[in-house]
Amino acid sequence: MSFVFDIAAAKQASAIGKYNQSIQERNAQISEQEVETLDKQKEFDLAKFEESFERLQAETQVAYLKSGVQLSGTAYRVMQSNVEQAELDKKVIEYNTDIKQSQKLEEANYSRMQGQLARQQAKIAELGYYSKAGQSLMSMGSGGGK
Repeated sequence: MSFVFDIAAAKQASAIGKYNQSIQERNAQISEQEVETLDKQKEFDLAKFEESFERLQAETQVAYLKSGVQLSGTAYRVMQSNVEQAELDKKVIEYNTDIKQSQKLEEANYSRMQGQLARQQAKIAELGYYSKAGQSLMSMGSGGGK
């Protein structure tokens, strides 16, 4: 009668594998959602940066004009340098976000692979239990289980 327990164990192994796979799929979905969140955060950060930069440029221009400096020569080059540096800073924000997004996508892929592996391991265990149940039934049929 141990075959009954083996069949139950096979069903349980299958259920556990499916459950573990569903957990890993949920983890993958969360990582993918974080990619979207990172994109929104990047847009927010860029907008805030642009706002701060525009304020800085305006304050710099007012300071030059108040002191009687014309916006040419050195003053113009300083303001132009600020623009160039701001563009570089925006590229860094975008690059850093791209790296974080790539990491999150890789986490999602890894979670899915872990889920598939858990499911395959459960299938192997399930087949093992069914095989054991079959052997028990065969030994009972041949008189070995009496």
